[in-house]
Amino acid sequence: MKIRPWTAVLAVLLLSACSKSPPQALGTLEFDRITMPAPVAERVVDISVREGDTVKAGQPLLKLDPAQTQANLAAAQAQATQQQAALLELQVGPRKEDIAKARADLASAQAQARDARAYYQRLLPLEHDNYVAGSDIDRARAAAGNADGQVAAAKAALDELLNGTRPEQIAQGESALAAAKAQAQAQQVVLTKLDVVAPREARVDSLPYKLGDQAPIGAPLVVLLAGDAPYARIYVQEPMRASVHVGDRMRIHVDGRDQVFEGKVRMIRSEPDFTPYYALIGDDAQRLSYLAEVTLGADAAQLPAGLPIRAELVGGGK
Repeated sequence: MKIRPWTAVLAVLLLSACSKSPPQALGTLEFDRITMPAPVAERVVDISVREGDTVKAGQPLLKLDPAQTQANLAAAQAQATQQQAALLELQVGPRKEDIAKARADLASAQAQARDARAYYQRLLPLEHDNYVAGSDIDRARAAAGNADGQVAAAKAALDELLNGTRPEQIAQGESALAAAKAQAQAQQVVLTKLDVVAPREARVDSLPYKLGDQAPIGAPLVVLLAGDAPYARIYVQEPMRASVHVGDRMRIHVDGRDQVFEGKVRMIRSEPDFTPYYALIGDDAQRLSYLAEVTLGADAAQLPAGLPIRAELVGGGK
């Protein structure tokens, strides 16, 4: 039987229509982003790099005004020195001059107490003959009692000096010294952070603040892009999710490039990136998408971040 040409063409088209295209996911090219936040709200006094520069680990990037932090550090160090001296005073204990003064105060209080008691004793016999008013007797008795109280207080003060510093006071002094030293150390750390340096080899992506600007605490001073090559951040749709595993190979098609790049899935989220309440069952479940990342090779090193890409699963996954 003779086969007509249009019949062969129709058969090829039917076979092409029946062949199943590989699963695909859309996304963008990304680099690992490193953000250097402002440790304090100070002015930018020096910028050593430009956007797009490649920097090495430890290379200076930017500097903030250190004047206020240096003053805070000096105050914290002075406070630590004061607490050190106070602790030493507690550990050494009372001076001999203080003990001698306490002895003298006790002797003076005892002498006044003896005089007050003697005066009171002289007035008692006169009360029976009505030579002294009762109010005078009461005042003499109160003065004698007050003098005895002064003696007891002076003796307690002397005993306190003789017994030395309590262990609890020394412990409090040690804690106060440790807190002051920690505060000084914290200010020293902040001072070192004012000289912003690159934590690793990367490329400067953004310098949001210019010379003379004052960034608020936590604001990004420098944004770096790290990594030898970008990676593909893709969103895997629910029908494709069961076929994608960590380690699977993928083909990455970059918009504007004819070259196809090979990569491997390094991460895929177990929870969908967006979960509307109605998209958990039925046909609406196909709307769910799962964030995944695909590592690319050295041949993709020159690709810029942000380009849209299309990822195809090689071999249908594991």
